[in-house]
Amino acid sequence: MFDIFHKSTNFTINDIPDLQGKIVIVTGANTGIGFITAQELARKNAYVFVACRNQTKGEKAVDEIKRVTGNDKVEYLPLDLSSLKSVLKATELFLDRKLPLHILINNAGIMGTPFTLTEDGIQDQFGINHIASAPSRIVNITSHVPKCGIDFEDINNPNAYNTYSRYCQSKLANILFSLELNKRLADKEVYVNSVHPEIFRNLKDSTGFMVKLITRLFVTPVENGAMTSLYCATSPEIFEKNLRGKYFEPVD
Repeated sequence: MFDIFHKSTNFTINDIPDLQGKIVIVTGANTGIGFITAQELARKNAYVFVACRNQTKGEKAVDEIKRVTGNDKVEYLPLDLSSLKSVLKATELFLDRKLPLHILINNAGIMGTPFTLTEDGIQDQFGINHIASAPSRIVNITSHVPKCGIDFEDINNPNAYNTYSRYCQSKLANILFSLELNKRLADKEVYVNSVHPEIFRNLKDSTGFMVKLITRLFVTPVENGAMTSLYCATSPEIFEKNLRGKYFEPVD
């Protein structure tokens, strides 16, 4: 089902081309790999929208990115993915700017949370983790190819799955969505790909000691975790090799 690719072993931050004139939205860009991704795109002169739900943290991230990169074209875009109303509002705010959109990086997500529902009544990990102008790119941040299925009838059943099974289903939905979106845009200059960033976030206090220890010892540093999404978002190879509808894993 999945065409698994690895980013070029030679691709580094220094290989990101000049992005002058490119408009980018990065969700969940106030922290972690989303922040690093937004920062490096801004460093290469992109016009970056930092899309996240917490205004204070979002504006702080914007200020820091501007300070580090010297690029003033960085803005906060309010977006709460647990609310479809907020998603619609963010869309309207962006469309009102009359700007093209060249790169969309769907980075925001949660993992290992206790069972809760979003305000729209959808199990939180599925609702938040799952629920453009050509030539453009859409990069969906997912996880290792999930070894699970999706039981849509039981998504909102708090007793049906443990928290990581729910996470697995949400990440599989990301990949399936990317594949279908790629099919629908097959005749467009829009390149849709999925990325496993090899980094864990949102591990709650209830997470076992061994998981936390293994995460600390073996998970890729946040700066490296952003490299595969930056590759898919900026590398000329994506256009040159017509890489679309693919699933990218980091190079070991």
